[in-house]
Amino acid sequence: MKLVIAEKPSVAQSLAKVIGATDKKDGYLEGNGYIVSWCVGHLIELAGPEHYDERYSKWRKEDLPIFPAPFSYQVTGSTKKQYQVLKELMKRSDVDGLIEATDAGREGELIFRLVYHQAGCKKPFERLWISSMEDKAIREGFENLRPGADYDALYEAALCRERADWLVGINATRFFSTVYGQTLNVGRVMTPTLAMIVEREAEIKGFKPENFYTVQMMIASVPVMSKRFQTKEEAEELVGKIQTEDKARIIKMETSVKKDKAPLLYDLTSLQRDANKCYGFTAQQTLDYTQSLYEKKLVTYPRTDSRYLTDDMGDSTTDLCHLMREKYGYTRQIVIHVNQVLNSRKVSDHHAIIPTVNVAETDYSELPSGEQKILGLVTARLLSSVGEDAEITEYTLEVACAGEIFKAKSKSLTKSGWHQIEDWILGKKQEDEEGDSDKKEDGGSHSVLEILEADASLLEEGRELPARDPKVKEGKTTPKKRFTEDSLLSAMESAGAKEMPDEVERKGLGTPATRAGVIEKLVRIGFVERQGNKKTKYLVPSVKGTSLITVMPEQIQSASMTAEWEQKLLEVEKQEIASEDFMAEIKDLITELIDTYEPVKGVDKLFPPRQYRQYKKYPKKGTSRWQR
Repeated sequence: MKLVIAEKPSVAQSLAKVIGATDKKDGYLEGNGYIVSWCVGHLIELAGPEHYDERYSKWRKEDLPIFPAPFSYQVTGSTKKQYQVLKELMKRSDVDGLIEATDAGREGELIFRLVYHQAGCKKPFERLWISSMEDKAIREGFENLRPGADYDALYEAALCRERADWLVGINATRFFSTVYGQTLNVGRVMTPTLAMIVEREAEIKGFKPENFYTVQMMIASVPVMSKRFQTKEEAEELVGKIQTEDKARIIKMETSVKKDKAPLLYDLTSLQRDANKCYGFTAQQTLDYTQSLYEKKLVTYPRTDSRYLTDDMGDSTTDLCHLMREKYGYTRQIVIHVNQVLNSRKVSDHHAIIPTVNVAETDYSELPSGEQKILGLVTARLLSSVGEDAEITEYTLEVACAGEIFKAKSKSLTKSGWHQIEDWILGKKQEDEEGDSDKKEDGGSHSVLEILEADASLLEEGRELPARDPKVKEGKTTPKKRFTEDSLLSAMESAGAKEMPDEVERKGLGTPATRAGVIEKLVRIGFVERQGNKKTKYLVPSVKGTSLITVMPEQIQSASMTAEWEQKLLEVEKQEIASEDFMAEIKDLITELIDTYEPVKGVDKLFPPRQYRQYKKYPKKGTSRWQR
């Protein structure tokens, strides 16, 4: 008898159905030589500081740092019943081995191993590693189980991630909270993410808009624009010269065709970004909708950082594309360039997110609205990514007048390529593809393209034309925009990239699987607020969040250092560095922080005086990265 342990009840039921374990029991299913049970997320968690010593029940600086040796684990209070079910099943005399069927990734590995060790189980186990919940994928997975030992390094990386987060969170949170008399939550990934939001807000508030001036005139009904001038007098002087000369000569009329390549498939982060941009979904909402679709066997594994499929998926992907085209009623024939999405070297644990063949038989009306939209995005991206390149034709006009150069640009989607099927599935309206200079100032203006289509000879190089209606246009420089979840996810993904070598495989803060949770926690604990309308919400730091970053040393809020840690976790996973070395670096970081950090002066202006308690400064111990 084999005991199969899944991560969630819904996944366990799907697995049980395929392998024939259909007899329902209390907390598990049984049949056909299998017992199938489940965790409920993390059943086992790290014990709190007070578990190691009662004095840790109170927060005191003198008790820091806290470095458990060894770390202890405990059963999560709300899941004790299910843990007991699993423990008893592991002990059953007829169970001669286990199959680890938690999600195929770092966190899934941690969830299973902690339960396995906490229960004191010594029985051998194998690993089910699949990227799809389709019946076919499940059957193939059970036919090709892998040795559990193959994933020992993945487990080590998961332990390092969990324990590093615990050490930084417990020690830094207690340290800064006692120093400043406030509860100041600090996190290994959370704090650098907050720092980016606070820094952006500071840039916006400190921004001083500057006036600039341009001169616009009409050439053959096309508005052309000069360079920017710092003073209005310079622009007005140019207007006077134009009125005197009254003629402009065309010095350039260039037409260029650029390819708009088919987009890559979705990994989780790129899907979260597009869902935020298109529908206003938070990163967590997108993850939740996609996870639900995965459990309903409608999309593949969501927590992936790959945007390609493996080389052996060419035929199945081609068949899938034809099914999806028919499902969405796209009647035109399509040429499928499947090789564009195949690259085994760029697939690590899981391939990109794609729909499954089950979508063809699915009644969309039975899916929640959010899931329908995510499924539409994933399907549109699949068909777009194997589509033909689009072509954009750009038209650049330059004229000379009064010693200055004036420009106008237009662009047009002249070959729709992959855009066509994307627009069909997502229901997009044809958007105006022309540039800013094509926006009509009045009923009498036209774009470069419109004039070329009407009479190309009007804009021939060397031709002189009347310079009409010159006027000064006033503008102001604008600050960067506040972060949306789309732009913050992009910033988290690329954080620290400039400081890291090009060959590094994973850069950024957190992983695709954890970024949504980090953003949600920042909002939940009051460091960040969502502001804006229903579709476009901006992430704005609260006073508390800003104050925290103000007193936080550079290393704790450093995106590049935290991104480097993420890379080292990947190296632990690949057995390129020892887990002990990674943890030693974390401990050294915390020790130096506590030994050398000096509180920020004037902090009573940041935090309410009634809650602030003055602490003695720490003695200086030479130059330190923690000192302000």
